[in-house]
Amino acid sequence: MSFPIIPFDEGEKLLDWIGLTQALAAGHKLPKAEIADSFLYRGKDTLLNRAAWIDGMGLAVKSATVFPGNPAAGKGMVNGGVNLYADSDGMLEALVDFHLVTKWKTAGDSLLAATRLARPDSRKILVLGAGTVGRSLVQAYSAAFPQAEFSIWNRTIAKAADFAAEFPGMTVAENLASAVSDADIITSATMSTEPFIQGDWLRPGQHLDLIGAYRPDMREADDTAITRARVFVDSFDTTIGHIGEINIPLENGLITREDMVADYYDLDKFVRQSDDEITLFKNGGGAHLDLMTSRYILDRWNAAR
Repeated sequence: MSFPIIPFDEGEKLLDWIGLTQALAAGHKLPKAEIADSFLYRGKDTLLNRAAWIDGMGLAVKSATVFPGNPAAGKGMVNGGVNLYADSDGMLEALVDFHLVTKWKTAGDSLLAATRLARPDSRKILVLGAGTVGRSLVQAYSAAFPQAEFSIWNRTIAKAADFAAEFPGMTVAENLASAVSDADIITSATMSTEPFIQGDWLRPGQHLDLIGAYRPDMREADDTAITRARVFVDSFDTTIGHIGEINIPLENGLITREDMVADYYDLDKFVRQSDDEITLFKNGGGAHLDLMTSRYILDRWNAAR
């Protein structure tokens, strides 16, 4: 049996951000995914396997190798692929580029929430973190908020300037507090372990999208930000007990499980109640989102053939 191998550039040409959000929404109407992660180590090197199975959609195993020594030899530190299997018989349907799936899954995850929680008239979008994910976020948010003006903040101003030069009209934010207060949407993708977004800077009507923290010891926003906002997550299963952004306030009694409004399996609750409320979304990722994204990529690939 032959199956397609979908590379980054050829696959990406077929995709659009709004179409992906629709696919993610449809995927959460199917039975809840079963997910499992496994890790293997050799010194500083890592093999991560993330598996998901959704009845009615199929199965996916996303494998990532992380070899910190590779950049010194001119090679990428993170590599991998996604094996996508058929729902009916478990046959291999496609091998999809790891970076293609990760890029679109991560930014699309946040975009789905923003299309439902951010004010539709949002015109100022602040990106925190001048890395690869930040670039994806500009592309994704531009699709849903085409009239928006973007600004970029990074701890290293020179990196922010290089980032801004890639996007015509983007400005560099030098004062973080002012930039946060001025934005309608704040989307953050940093590697910070200490919260640097202060809730006192937030103003009514904003949407805060938190992506960077993925370990129990990592946070991007402080306690005040969490308590001032209505809190949403992509998955309770992959955030509670796993990510410091949610776990630390829960453990400290600042919020309760009931204070978290919904995850994507209750998507109808992703509704802004007023123009003045502050909404906060925690993007936790998860293998089920990799599966949904991979299926969307394969569907678009097949439709173009």
